[in-house]
Amino acid sequence: QVQLVESGGGLVQAGGSLRLSCAASGTIYNVNSMGWYRQAPGKQRDLVATITTDGTTTYADSVKGRFTISRDRDPAKEWIDLQMNSLNPEDTAVYYCNYRYNYKRNLYNYWGQGTQVTVSS
Repeated sequence: QVQLVESGGGLVQAGGSLRLSCAASGTIYNVNSMGWYRQAPGKQRDLVATITTDGTTTYADSVKGRFTISRDRDPAKEWIDLQMNSLNPEDTAVYYCNYRYNYKRNLYNYWGQGTQVTVSS
């Protein structure tokens, strides 16, 4: 059974930095992409950044130039990170790790349990 476990959230002042990590336990086959999403109170869950297996990255406009997604290239483990710099209060949210995979021509998702990021002004 696959589990995604996030770590690295916390409280930081505006302008500060945090690094989130997501470790996948178990083997995930046919990975399409990996990424981070976030959900602020009363809002929908939105994409923050994704990275495909060939290393192509995508970022939300609001985080471009401030956040960097990366993955561990060791085939023995799956691990993605999100380096967040120049944080502002609008970045406050629960951040969720996501792995998307193909199965019989359909896409499915694994989600982590979420980690809280709070940015104080």
